[in-house]
Amino acid sequence: MEYAAAKSTLCRQCGRYFSPFAPRPGLKLQTKDQAAATLEPFGFRKLEGLWNKQRTRVVGCFECKRKHEVSDAATSTNCPGCSAHIDLRDYKIATSFSRSIRTRGDVHLMAKGDLSSTSVVCRSALLEGKLRGNLQCETSATINFAGKIPGRLVANYVCVERKADVQCYRRVRVANIDIKGRMSGEIIATGAVNVHKTGVLDGNVTAKSITIDKGGVFSGQLVIGQANLTQAELLPEQKPAAASTLESSIPGTAGHPLPAT
Repeated sequence: MEYAAAKSTLCRQCGRYFSPFAPRPGLKLQTKDQAAATLEPFGFRKLEGLWNKQRTRVVGCFECKRKHEVSDAATSTNCPGCSAHIDLRDYKIATSFSRSIRTRGDVHLMAKGDLSSTSVVCRSALLEGKLRGNLQCETSATINFAGKIPGRLVANYVCVERKADVQCYRRVRVANIDIKGRMSGEIIATGAVNVHKTGVLDGNVTAKSITIDKGGVFSGQLVIGQANLTQAELLPEQKPAAASTLESSIPGTAGHPLPAT
């Protein structure tokens, strides 16, 4: 039995394709091999095999940090080491949302979204709406809105898009950051800070290197090459003494501590 509008079908016995239509009067009946040759173009089976091949990715446990492989279509899994539950879902937020998120998927905060969760942990994030809480991304965070970020932002890579105009009240901890729009706040980077030709950065920067393209604007204090202190700043349990030690390394700024967060 087959669907009446089906154009072709697969034989359950030999795996060949054939036309399920009954022959009209005057038409010569095709054999299964002839029908398969007509309906099965060169390379079709190979492409079908690649499409149906199950894709996988590696995820890490939130509790014991053990990594294991899961199907790319899975929405959750359990750690084989400690049996902890791991959320793999993607979140698209278009309205007010206040629940905490901890997932190995992605978070998309849309333009009309209002994310006020105290803690959001995800693989990557695209921010186009209001972010009120803390955000920690395993890979990247893309900022594409105008407004304020009162919470903590931690990511391996951050991109401030050209139309963005954000003010960060707490230190932004990253490995690398690209600034193509406007941003004010303090940045602690283990890698590079790049201010593009359309970018404007107002705030203190501690980084391994900084690049300012022609047309880009940077205003604030700068500390380069403080790798050990930068790594300490990246830890959540930051100590206030680290900020004063960092600030004293800038000539002529002793006695003027950096803004507290």
